[in-house]
Amino acid sequence: MLGVLVFDGRCGMCTRLANRLARWNRAGRLRIEPFQAPGMAERLGIADDRLPESAWWLDSSGAVFAGAQAINAALSAALGTSLPLWIYRLPGVGALQNAIYRWVAAHRYRFRGVTPLCEAEPERCA
Repeated sequence: MLGVLVFDGRCGMCTRLANRLARWNRAGRLRIEPFQAPGMAERLGIADDRLPESAWWLDSSGAVFAGAQAINAALSAALGTSLPLWIYRLPGVGALQNAIYRWVAAHRYRFRGVTPLCEAEPERCA
């Protein structure tokens, strides 16, 4: 799988996860961009106000995933295996991951992280 993970560049925890995925991305199948980048909503084909809802995945076919499915797709790309997406699709697993993801996303600014990407590299964010 080849694609782009779009994440909240103003979130330190989100930036930490993005940095970790970037380190695991030895095959170069994953790109990572903040949703604050100009034109990102149009690129994903969603309304601007939906961007903060979750992380997003845009794959090479143009398919867009959100939330836990997006993270699993990015992990699959970074590791070079479809195993994370396969596990996500097991009965009950995706629903559980989605519930956990929604809770974490709603509280993401409370978790420790690193310097958010939009602070470290403001030119990448609008």
